[in-house]
Amino acid sequence: MYILEGNIGAGKSTFLRLVAQHLPHLQVIFEPLATWQHPVHGESILTNFCHNPKRWAYSFEMLTMMCRVKDHLAQQQEPNKLRILERSIYSGHYCFALNSYNQCYMNKLEWNMYNEWFNFLVPNTCRPPLGFIYLRVDPTIAHTRIAKRKRAGEEEFSLEYLQQIHERHESFLINKENILPELKDIPVLTLNCDREFEYDSEVLQQHLDAIQDFVTETAPSVVASLTTCSQNACI
Repeated sequence: MYILEGNIGAGKSTFLRLVAQHLPHLQVIFEPLATWQHPVHGESILTNFCHNPKRWAYSFEMLTMMCRVKDHLAQQQEPNKLRILERSIYSGHYCFALNSYNQCYMNKLEWNMYNEWFNFLVPNTCRPPLGFIYLRVDPTIAHTRIAKRKRAGEEEFSLEYLQQIHERHESFLINKENILPELKDIPVLTLNCDREFEYDSEVLQQHLDAIQDFVTETAPSVVASLTTCSQNACI
């Protein structure tokens, strides 16, 4: 299992769609965005969080953590398949929930309760991924992309917020600060996604080649097994 991480507006969903198209031996699992659109008081919980983060941060972060833990546990049941998950329990914690606490959207009690559940569920039940794939993008570029795509619930994300989330991703994936010990040695493939890769075949091919090399290096036995099965018409 690999995990695709990146800021809002980095192009994760688009990137996974292109991976599925060009690297069909890699199964892609998209983030369950529909869950974040679940209506609460007439609006989605994501929209409620954007409009009133101090009221909704704890509820939103608990919901996303529960969903991601369930998805992680389901996917790790089949270790011999190569798959890429969009976002994870780890970025949910180290990037979004931590930022909510740092910005005082969650109070000390809420943060402690959130951490109790995270520390109970994640280290004891969720196996670390084979690697992280980090779509790194300048926050100003991400902000422009969000404005263009006009996805429901995202209109309230300010440039300041995206800069905060970018810093949290850098701390988590590049500097590996204050993370679980089992994540320290997990390799990270960083792809510069400031340039639009969807309509630039050269940039896209560079990213696809990098992922293929990354998977081959980090999961050689699984790659070899799949190659053998393919040659024998097993898949």
